Amino acid sequence: MAAKEQHNERTANRLITERSPYLLQHAHNPVDWYPWGEEAFEAARASNKLLLISIGYSSCHWCHVMERECFEDGSIAAVMNANFICIKVDREERPDVDHVYMSAVQLMTGRGGWPLNCFALSDGRPMHGGTYFPRAQWEQVLLGLARTYEQDPDRVIQHAERLRLGLVASNVVEPVELDSPLDRKAVHNAVRSLVPNFDRRHGGMDRAPKFPLPVELHMLLEHGLLANDQELVEHVHLTLERMALGGIFDQLGGGFARYSTDVIWKVPHFEKMLYDNAQLVSVYAAAHQHRPNELYADTVRLTLSFIEDRLTAPDGLWYSALDADTDGVEGRFYVWQRGEMEDLLGSEFDLAAAYFQVNERGHWENGDHILLRASDDHTFALSFGIPKAELRERIAAIRAVLMKARDQRTPPGLDDKCLTSWNALMVKAYCDAHYAFGEEAWSQRAVRGMEQLLSCCKRSDGGLWHSVKDGQAGINGYLEDHAFVIDALLALYQITFKESWIQQARALAEHAIRHYHDPVTGLFHFTSDLDPPLITRHREIADSVMPSSNSSFARSLFLLGRLCADDRYIASSARMEKAMRSQVLEHPAGHANWIRLMHQFAYPFREVVITGPDALRVRAGFHTRSVPNCLFAGATHASDLPLMHDRIGPDTRIFVCVDQTCQLPVTSTEEALRLLS
Repeated sequence: MAAKEQHNERTANRLITERSPYLLQHAHNPVDWYPWGEEAFEAARASNKLLLISIGYSSCHWCHVMERECFEDGSIAAVMNANFICIKVDREERPDVDHVYMSAVQLMTGRGGWPLNCFALSDGRPMHGGTYFPRAQWEQVLLGLARTYEQDPDRVIQHAERLRLGLVASNVVEPVELDSPLDRKAVHNAVRSLVPNFDRRHGGMDRAPKFPLPVELHMLLEHGLLANDQELVEHVHLTLERMALGGIFDQLGGGFARYSTDVIWKVPHFEKMLYDNAQLVSVYAAAHQHRPNELYADTVRLTLSFIEDRLTAPDGLWYSALDADTDGVEGRFYVWQRGEMEDLLGSEFDLAAAYFQVNERGHWENGDHILLRASDDHTFALSFGIPKAELRERIAAIRAVLMKARDQRTPPGLDDKCLTSWNALMVKAYCDAHYAFGEEAWSQRAVRGMEQLLSCCKRSDGGLWHSVKDGQAGINGYLEDHAFVIDALLALYQITFKESWIQQARALAEHAIRHYHDPVTGLFHFTSDLDPPLITRHREIADSVMPSSNSSFARSLFLLGRLCADDRYIASSARMEKAMRSQVLEHPAGHANWIRLMHQFAYPFREVVITGPDALRVRAGFHTRSVPNCLFAGATHASDLPLMHDRIGPDTRIFVCVDQTCQLPVTSTEEALRLLS
């Protein structure tokens, strides 16, 4: 019988009523999975069994592999069901749970990743764990742990308590009272300490696998411009160019894969995540402002087109991810056989093969080719001996033929839940793209996205829901949801001058201060005080593939303080910077967004206030210039913002202020840009 028929005939487990696509993928496993919740903990207490907490996400390749090898195997499932209460967790739905058990596994083994499999006592205290286990090893682990717990439960309990104490200790941030101002030179030296790890040939860091790391790229570009460090700026441009030409970027349909398995950005891990693509749009937009570049513009447009085509819900929100696998084979949807392309393209194959490197350079394995490029269109047109305009026209036609054929293939799986925090990154991406390129449609898309997000995800208590699927919102929002939405609201204000966005941002900030604040350190907890407690309540402080929720919120509090003339917000932001200062300066690689916060305090901070009937038109004129460490505010008529006090009149004027000291108003964008530079 076919595997699919067996799957359909299997009795569903408890996950069948969940909304998470990842949990639903496991709803027909023979494992008696529970969703995370009190029912599972009660079952563990009643049966005196250990918990097995298995965590992953829908587009995770190795999660699928372990499911096929272990969780769909009847004999393995029988061992799991007999000895453990098994819980499945979607890490994107429950990042709080993921953080606790990932931290535990990292303490135990020194490494982490997904799938994450952590064994715990019935009260949730972890006692053993790891990531991917092959079938034979998994069975040994299951039987060994069950035997150990049966024979010597006291030793297991003592070990779990020691581990819990270690988790608590690892999450401690000592209160810091610093009177000394932030030293700009110390910030610069910290950033410069990253330089020896640069890959000077291919961009990024000199290691594999190689992640895009948009948070780090944005920081390096911003710091290079503020500190006049051309080496940093050039490294960012090298990285962005190599990525846009590489296999990590889908050269046909647009969008970036999560990472490259090699140092040259050739072979991607084919899953596409919304959060990566949203942030990369923002970084490419910022780089284009600094150095206008056709490749960057094409990359932004193609990525946004991919997101609208493949990751957009009917209501205008954005889905989470596309899987790496198709029919159990990684990358099948994206790769090409040479003969297949020859048949489709006929006389245009030679051009396509040269342009997309359908040769030894682009060959991957088993005759499959990953489409990538060796150069930008200008360089390629010169080498191929045709005008660039003709090249772009012919390549567009080639793309259309290949896309039509590719769309006949079975598509990768779609994770169709909409996460509040990731959707906020997407709103911010459209704001940044509009700011860099001046396209009004992108401003309108940002507005529509935020309006829909708030309509779906605003709670009656003034906070946010974390996730929405099929029109139903659920899971109380985390700090990252509030921080990222506030950041997006402030970006929306700066391109629209609509003050209701500031009011919404301020209301969410007050909610976060009430329910997430840690008065001892000045930082903020990841979870609300309204949420059921886990074994530890952590503060997310490390910047990774996304900004940490604390660094993002600290940056927004600074901006809110400037916009609203509210010293409370700036004082809170400053206290957060001081709490993290020594850690950030010692370990800048894991704190890139904190360094961007330090930029706000250590380098000149600019405010551009535009008032008068043509304020929005004048604002649009700034898109041609990169102005880091700058806040835009404006009004066409009466405003309650303190920044507008005594500044609104019949004529349109531009006020340029540096560290709250303002120049005399000017009337043209060119004059304002001269003052800014």
